[in-house]
Amino acid sequence: MTRVATVCLLALASLAACLAASAPARAQQAERCPKLVASSPFLQPLGPRALPAAYLEPRQVSLAYIGHSTFLIETAGGVTVTTDYNDYVRPDVVPRVATMNRAHSTHYSLNPDPGIEYVLKGWREDRDPVRYDLEVGDLWIGNLPTNIRDMQGGTIRNGNSIFIFRAADICIAHLGHLHHTLTVDDLAVLGRIDVVLAPVDGSYTLDVDGMIEVLKALEAPVVIPMHYFNESTLNRFLDRLAGSQYAVERRESPQVVFSRETLPAKPTVIVLPASRYQ
Repeated sequence: MTRVATVCLLALASLAACLAASAPARAQQAERCPKLVASSPFLQPLGPRALPAAYLEPRQVSLAYIGHSTFLIETAGGVTVTTDYNDYVRPDVVPRVATMNRAHSTHYSLNPDPGIEYVLKGWREDRDPVRYDLEVGDLWIGNLPTNIRDMQGGTIRNGNSIFIFRAADICIAHLGHLHHTLTVDDLAVLGRIDVVLAPVDGSYTLDVDGMIEVLKALEAPVVIPMHYFNESTLNRFLDRLAGSQYAVERRESPQVVFSRETLPAKPTVIVLPASRYQ
């Protein structure tokens, strides 16, 4: 064998070793939410309207429960999002991003504040699936279309979206007005989810058993209940979880700050009081 051939073989062997060593890193990247996005930097230059949130560390994200299905998400870079933005339950601030779903008027607005930069509807009128892949400052937003029921019990295809928000390497999924369990393909698209905002009314959306099935399939470290109308409805959901792998924490503040380091080791349901009303 010539010296040149030997050098080439050694170079190929070295390249193979490097590729093998990088395989775990690529596998870890694939577990980030959601799998429909190959890769995306978590920290982007701040947009012209974003100011850093002084109370957050660089690798933290804040979530506050406003009421019903509405949350206010704020990133360390100052990007704000209101979920299921509507004309009844709103935060005090005008968010930079508003997401909506179409099930009822408490999940969308016909007159969103003109100061909102991005209004993202979780449906299309022609019932084709809507798709989002949006970077706003240090926040990434995507969605998974799902179906909903109409008033007669029929199916409106792609009438709802599960919105996914990624900031500070935390993946938050807002299930919206979910009416059915998730398929294997749905779970594959969503990938690793860290925090699930789950409707737990058990009637207008998915029934309690179905919702618990979804939550167990997602395997997120944190579940935050929403879309319940009184304490008895919430307690019915929590009672069904009794004896399961979930711990339950009730917080006094409607706001919680997450980072990768502070995610619970055991799956935990965190009950936040609404800052407005249900």
